[in-house]
Amino acid sequence: MNAHIRKVYVPMTETGFYILLCLRKEMHGYSIVQTVAEMTGGEVRLSPGTMYGSLSKMEKDGLIRFVREEEKRKIYAIAPLGEEVLGLEMHRIERLYRNMMEARQ
Repeated sequence: MNAHIRKVYVPMTETGFYILLCLRKEMHGYSIVQTVAEMTGGEVRLSPGTMYGSLSKMEKDGLIRFVREEEKRKIYAIAPLGEEVLGLEMHRIERLYRNMMEARQ
Protein backbone atom coordinates (compact mmCIF):
# COMPACT_ATOMS: atom_id res chain seq x y z
CA MET A 1 0.00 0.00 0.00
CA ASN A 2 1.51 3.32 -1.00
CA ALA A 3 1.79 6.39 1.21
CA HIS A 4 -0.98 8.28 -0.63
CA ILE A 5 -3.54 5.53 0.00
CA ARG A 6 -2.52 5.20 3.64
CA LYS A 7 -2.70 8.98 4.16
CA VAL A 8 -6.11 9.36 2.50
CA TYR A 9 -7.85 6.24 3.82
CA VAL A 10 -6.32 5.36 7.20
CA PRO A 11 -8.14 6.08 9.44
CA MET A 12 -11.26 5.86 7.30
CA THR A 13 -14.33 8.02 7.26
CA GLU A 14 -17.53 6.31 8.31
CA THR A 15 -18.77 6.63 4.73
CA GLY A 16 -15.68 4.96 3.29
CA PHE A 17 -15.80 2.21 5.89
CA TYR A 18 -19.42 1.32 5.16
CA ILE A 19 -18.91 1.43 1.39
CA LEU A 20 -16.01 -1.04 1.55
CA LEU A 21 -17.84 -3.20 4.07
CA CYS A 22 -20.87 -3.40 1.77
CA LEU A 23 -18.80 -4.04 -1.36
CA ARG A 24 -17.53 -7.34 -0.04
CA LYS A 25 -20.64 -8.35 -2.02
CA GLU A 26 -21.25 -6.88 -5.47
CA MET A 27 -23.64 -3.90 -5.23
CA HIS A 28 -24.70 -0.70 -6.93
CA GLY A 29 -24.73 2.71 -5.22
CA TYR A 30 -28.39 2.84 -4.25
CA SER A 31 -28.17 -0.64 -2.78
CA ILE A 32 -25.23 0.50 -0.65
CA VAL A 33 -27.28 3.46 0.62
CA GLN A 34 -30.13 1.13 1.59
CA THR A 35 -27.83 -1.45 3.20
CA VAL A 36 -25.99 1.14 5.30
CA ALA A 37 -29.25 2.67 6.52
CA GLU A 38 -30.48 -0.81 7.45
CA MET A 39 -27.21 -1.83 9.16
CA THR A 40 -27.14 1.33 11.28
CA GLY A 41 -30.83 1.51 12.12
CA GLY A 42 -31.07 4.69 10.07
CA GLU A 43 -28.33 6.48 12.03
CA VAL A 44 -26.07 6.71 8.97
CA ARG A 45 -27.67 7.92 5.76
CA LEU A 46 -25.41 8.36 2.75
CA SER A 47 -26.43 11.16 0.42
CA PRO A 48 -26.23 10.49 -3.32
CA GLY A 49 -23.51 13.13 -3.78
CA THR A 50 -21.35 11.66 -1.04
CA MET A 51 -21.98 8.10 -2.22
CA TYR A 52 -21.17 8.61 -5.89
CA GLY A 53 -18.23 10.91 -5.18
CA SER A 54 -16.77 8.28 -2.85
CA LEU A 55 -17.35 5.45 -5.33
CA SER A 56 -15.63 7.44 -8.08
CA LYS A 57 -12.62 8.28 -5.89
CA MET A 58 -12.32 4.73 -4.52
CA GLU A 59 -12.45 3.29 -8.03
CA LYS A 60 -9.80 5.73 -9.24
CA ASP A 61 -7.60 4.84 -6.25
CA GLY A 62 -8.03 1.10 -6.86
CA LEU A 63 -9.97 0.22 -3.69
CA ILE A 64 -13.03 -0.91 -5.61
CA ARG A 65 -13.60 -2.12 -9.13
CA PHE A 66 -16.42 -1.77 -11.63
CA VAL A 67 -17.91 -5.21 -12.29
CA ARG A 68 -20.73 -4.66 -14.78
CA GLU A 69 -23.76 -2.55 -15.58
CA GLU A 70 -27.31 -3.76 -14.93
CA GLU A 71 -30.28 -1.65 -16.01
CA LYS A 72 -28.11 1.51 -16.13
CA ARG A 73 -26.74 0.82 -12.63
CA LYS A 74 -23.02 0.32 -12.14
CA ILE A 75 -22.20 -2.70 -10.01
CA TYR A 76 -19.01 -2.51 -7.92
CA ALA A 77 -16.99 -4.90 -5.77
CA ILE A 78 -14.13 -4.42 -3.34
CA ALA A 79 -10.65 -4.83 -4.88
CA PRO A 80 -7.66 -6.44 -3.12
CA LEU A 81 -6.32 -3.01 -2.08
CA GLY A 82 -9.73 -2.18 -0.62
CA GLU A 83 -9.68 -5.44 1.35
CA GLU A 84 -6.28 -4.45 2.75
CA VAL A 85 -7.48 -0.96 3.74
CA LEU A 86 -10.69 -2.36 5.24
CA GLY A 87 -8.68 -4.91 7.23
CA LEU A 88 -6.49 -2.15 8.68
CA GLU A 89 -9.54 -0.14 9.66
CA MET A 90 -11.29 -3.14 11.21
CA HIS A 91 -8.16 -3.87 13.23
CA ARG A 92 -8.04 -0.22 14.37
CA ILE A 93 -11.71 -0.28 15.41
CA GLU A 94 -11.22 -3.58 17.28
CA ARG A 95 -8.27 -2.03 19.15
CA LEU A 96 -10.33 1.03 20.06
CA TYR A 97 -13.17 -1.16 21.31
CA ARG A 98 -10.81 -3.38 23.31
CA ASN A 99 -9.16 -0.34 24.92
CA MET A 100 -12.53 1.17 25.74
CA MET A 101 -13.72 -2.04 27.41
CA GLU A 102 -10.49 -2.33 29.42
CA ALA A 103 -10.79 1.29 30.57
CA ARG A 104 -14.30 0.62 31.91
CA GLN A 105 -13.03 -1.95 34.42
